Amino acid sequence: MKTISSRQNPLIKDLHLLATSASERRQQTKTVLDGVHLVQAAIAHGVSLDLVCVSDRGYQTAEIAALIDVLEPLTSCIYLPDAVFNHISPTDTPAGILAVIKLPPETPIKTTASSCVVLESVQDAGNLGTILRTAAAAGIETVFLSEGCAQAWSPRVLRAAMGAHFLLSIYEKVDITELLAGYKGLSVATSLDGARNLYEVNLRQPIAWLFGSEGQGLSVNTMALAQQKVMIPMAQGVESLNVAAAAAVCLFEERRQKLAVT
Repeated sequence: MKTISSRQNPLIKDLHLLATSASERRQQTKTVLDGVHLVQAAIAHGVSLDLVCVSDRGYQTAEIAALIDVLEPLTSCIYLPDAVFNHISPTDTPAGILAVIKLPPETPIKTTASSCVVLESVQDAGNLGTILRTAAAAGIETVFLSEGCAQAWSPRVLRAAMGAHFLLSIYEKVDITELLAGYKGLSVATSLDGARNLYEVNLRQPIAWLFGSEGQGLSVNTMALAQQKVMIPMAQGVESLNVAAAAAVCLFEERRQKLAVT
């Protein structure tokens, strides 16, 4: 296994850019997976690893050392001192192993006949990743992101989603108006005005769930596209839920209703 000990090495500079720059990831059509679970998830779903880096501290753990033993004959693996690894890690708490993968090719946006999640300007990487993870866990297969959302394949979103990317069809920079014009199911948004109790709405049909930005929620125009508005009944004195928490409540209420039928 090759060792690189300098931050000035061209490859280290390149990896640092991939980890920190959205424009660099788009230009290179690559991204960074941080952590054992993500690397294992990628392998399990047949994703090719272009490069694997392991830190000194990481290589001392049995799990990472065993993974490197498996990967070394298959792909390029590089050993890095902790300080150099920390420099290229996309997180504040480096996991000790990271891998570079190619971004999936952009494909034409396809409407779906099944339930889906439609996100408008969700900018927090943690929230976006959590919603993706929740969607996959709830049996949703397709997620649409409008312009203004965090980059779906950024390292921080990937880490928050914990492998959900490999189970989902994710479309970015989607025109929500155009998308919903061709959707045959029911479009639903959470709201306080003119909304029905979530638990009283029939969710056994295909649903396009609309969720908006952390601060402003859905824009007026997108809210107007919702055919049904729902409210999550909360205890008195609580104003609202975080968008990722609200999405989890809604998606699993749909799943509960559909499982009850089967």
